Amino acid sequence: MARVTVLGAGSWGTTLGLVLHDNGHAVTMWEFDPEQVRAVLRDHENRKFLPGVSIPSSIAFTNAIGDALAGAQTVIIAVPSHVVRETSTSAREIIPPELLVVNAAKGIENGTLMRMSQVLSESLQRRDGQRIVSLVGPSHAEEVSRRLPTTVVSAALVEADAVEARELFMTDYLRVYTNNDPTGVELGGSLKNVIAIAAGICDGLGYGDNTKGALLTRGLAEITRLGVVMGGKPETFAGLSGMGDLITTCISTHSRNRHVGEEIAAGKSLDEVLGSMVMVAEGVRTTRSAHELSLKYGVELPISEQMNLVLFENKHPDEAIRDLMMREPKRETAARH
Repeated sequence: MARVTVLGAGSWGTTLGLVLHDNGHAVTMWEFDPEQVRAVLRDHENRKFLPGVSIPSSIAFTNAIGDALAGAQTVIIAVPSHVVRETSTSAREIIPPELLVVNAAKGIENGTLMRMSQVLSESLQRRDGQRIVSLVGPSHAEEVSRRLPTTVVSAALVEADAVEARELFMTDYLRVYTNNDPTGVELGGSLKNVIAIAAGICDGLGYGDNTKGALLTRGLAEITRLGVVMGGKPETFAGLSGMGDLITTCISTHSRNRHVGEEIAAGKSLDEVLGSMVMVAEGVRTTRSAHELSLKYGVELPISEQMNLVLFENKHPDEAIRDLMMREPKRETAARH
């Protein structure tokens, strides 16, 4: 049994706490909002983020980050990506360098364009991802919390770290594979959210299966194109954190990012859509980062670029689809000499 602290008690953080509890670990959850902590302790349920799922009283909840981390042997980072730096920096002095840190956030930091393991390396002052693992894959909290069969990837530069995280989470309903390409795994798990917004727009506009099939295929092509330039392995993007996560997020009714696209297609402004949501749609901020990455690396990301225009420059979704369809004709795959 390990003593594990989960920083972030949203839907995914709470779900990971339940998985760890099922595996016999002593789990402490940290939630920044004291009212939310009191509500969970009173109801034995996270009604705000994970309604209908019972939470055992043996899982501890607190809003004091020092108390949460006292005696921890492993730390899980499950806060939204835009507060990973703030949260980890505030906890740096009480997270020893030898402790395994498992990142469960999916996103690319605006401004720095860092992946989450890079943010954690910098904020925790660790060298090159030392003792940092990313847990990524097609894994909606609504399904994992109900113990429906799911597979994810534990990715780290050091195989032993990935294996250690795998052993923490592996159950008869959550199968964990290891991977030594955190760059590819994190980029696939983040950039697919941008394509999921586009999928929601297609659904909201009433387009069909042909459109969705084209979107997922070409979306994966541009994710892979950028990911390889940034150092990811091509085969990673055909795996769980690439194609698997992309398909799941683009077709699922649980997908927050797909929901954003549907609402945009219905004529709502981005502010209206985000203001009506309880949970964070990571793809919105990631769209900005994808745009900046395309400029930085000189990589063409046509779908992501159109999503940037729709979300932040008020381009009409119909116009964005038309412009994608009328781009200059090209080969499907790059010519080889």
